[in-house]
Amino acid sequence: MALHLTTLSLSHFRSHRRAVLDFDGRPVAFAGANGAGKTNLLEAISLLSPGRGLRRAAPEDLIRRPEAIGWRLAATIIRQDTLHEVETGADPDAPRFLRIDGKAAPQAALGRIAPMLWLTPAMDRLWTEAPDGRRRFLDRMAMAFFPDHAEAALAYEKAMRQRNRLLRDQARDGAWYGALEAQMAQSGAQISANRRATLARLAAAAGQGGDFPVADLTLDDPSPGDEAALAAALAEGRRADMAAGRSLTGPHRADLAALWAEKAMPAAQCSTGEQKALLISTVLTHARALAVTTGAPPILLLDEVSAHLDATRRAALYDALCDLGAQAFLTGTEPDLFAPLGARAQHFALSDTGGLSLLQPSEPS
Repeated sequence: MALHLTTLSLSHFRSHRRAVLDFDGRPVAFAGANGAGKTNLLEAISLLSPGRGLRRAAPEDLIRRPEAIGWRLAATIIRQDTLHEVETGADPDAPRFLRIDGKAAPQAALGRIAPMLWLTPAMDRLWTEAPDGRRRFLDRMAMAFFPDHAEAALAYEKAMRQRNRLLRDQARDGAWYGALEAQMAQSGAQISANRRATLARLAAAAGQGGDFPVADLTLDDPSPGDEAALAAALAEGRRADMAAGRSLTGPHRADLAALWAEKAMPAAQCSTGEQKALLISTVLTHARALAVTTGAPPILLLDEVSAHLDATRRAALYDALCDLGAQAFLTGTEPDLFAPLGARAQHFALSDTGGLSLLQPSEPS
């Protein structure tokens, strides 16, 4: 397998005082009652990619209570026959640290090691809620194709925050604005280009029919596409931006739209079940596109995804994951939800004992 997580150890991470797991590249099913710590495991894995993980939690919120002695994660990841060791964690009142292969590293470096995408129950209304969630979803797909996308996004956000501060302070120094707008234009143009290229690759890999509807994805990006035009638009918009107290032009205003291709129906107008199916379809398409481009699908974190599917689509999802060769981590409240996976997956049972998660391997149902 070209990409998979081989080991994961947790120390004082949320409900897990200590856990050590070994993986062989097959899909992994975690079964247990609500509150047993299943999502905490997925969150830990998500911290092996750039950003704050699938819950976007601050480092101090990940510390196990009542001990409050800090948390640690350690993992080994194989990508293209190269093994990487990743360590991350945080002590109370201290920033999160990251080491890759024994050396301190920025979080953006994780995007070059373990492309990752996730679905959580909170994302079920992705197509109908605010656009910032859809932008994050698209940007995580883009990072899998373009590892430097994370660095561009961080650079853009930093420059925009500084420009917004100047706007709120009613600053008039054109040189300060010009320098920040040049940074925003350079990284912003790269962000927009990476997003468009990502959607083009997804379109080329889109499935035809089957148990999950084909999603036609488009980018609504009102900002100018090239660096010079974006810099000019930012400069021209200073007066309006100052009145608003924030930057009104740029890729941070873009939105991702989805259409159920066969019915020509916008995702926002589909039923809740149809929206979920479109979301899963997008994830599967992304995995196929990445496998074609890089030789390996991303690691997938699918929290409680099986509970929202009927038996036919649940089996179809498992077959698709196995056919792709993707290492997918799935959670569910009942082991029977994963029965169709059988020996094609590793199975673990979780239980809660007074706020402490206990984890052990289990046999397929």
